[in-house]
Amino acid sequence: MAGEPERRVQDDPVETAADADRDAGTTTGTGTGAAVGVGFRSLLRREILRFVRRPYNTFLPPIITNTLYFSVFGVILGNRIGEIAGVSYLQFVLPGLVVLGAISDSFENASFSIFHGRWNDYIQTVVTSPLSDRSMLGAYVAASALRGVVTSLLIVGVGLVFTSVPLANPAYLVAFLSVITVLFGGLGVIGGLWADDFDYLTVMNQFILRPLVFFGAVFYSLEILPPVWRTVSLLNPMVYMVNGVRYGMIGVTELDPDTSLAVLTVAAAAVVTLDYALFRRGYGLSD
Repeated sequence: MAGEPERRVQDDPVETAADADRDAGTTTGTGTGAAVGVGFRSLLRREILRFVRRPYNTFLPPIITNTLYFSVFGVILGNRIGEIAGVSYLQFVLPGLVVLGAISDSFENASFSIFHGRWNDYIQTVVTSPLSDRSMLGAYVAASALRGVVTSLLIVGVGLVFTSVPLANPAYLVAFLSVITVLFGGLGVIGGLWADDFDYLTVMNQFILRPLVFFGAVFYSLEILPPVWRTVSLLNPMVYMVNGVRYGMIGVTELDPDTSLAVLTVAAAAVVTLDYALFRRGYGLSD
């Protein structure tokens, strides 16, 4: 990349896909379906180990951040605000914070992993392997979605310290978290392929995604907004995510959950399809 510092040699202790295959006593060079399956599992394992082996960088920050959120917004302000939609303010806020953590970590995992691989050139090990584009994409998105789900569960655990969670509709909760993390894992792939430096990733996460969440009815009900602003809020996809997870957790929603889930599923499918097209073209994967 023009104007950027010389690329560094990869010194990440996490295994490469080839290393994982070698440890397992298998190879991915045969081009057979079995070898591709081994390669997919190896890449998926590498991507999972990348964030599991560094919990202080991946899981501790959301725990600390959400403890502060719950302390300030839930305990201090919650006592003054009282109830919203028949539940305590802390219960009302919790699902939105779960969404924030899930989308931030699923997006960050895919975008950073792919960009870091491009920056240090070790992504060529994956690109030149017999893995299909579908298998490569599946491994990156699946690992990112898993990280988003784990983070959301940790946030729920922190929330349980401050309030109770009735878990009104667990099937909807699982469905919404799955779709949301896949959607933002897919968006992270696009970000990782598009970014020219690390600042691009910071801008996308901090100045685009997070503001959309905060204006996505996390800390307030849509009912308190004037009609015009309520209509405008419906253009924000985060509103559907927050209300969907809220319905799954505490049984409260201001939008039809089936419609929200359908819209998000279509969006996730569209993003993953775009990811696949970019992988097929080799966009961002080769100089």
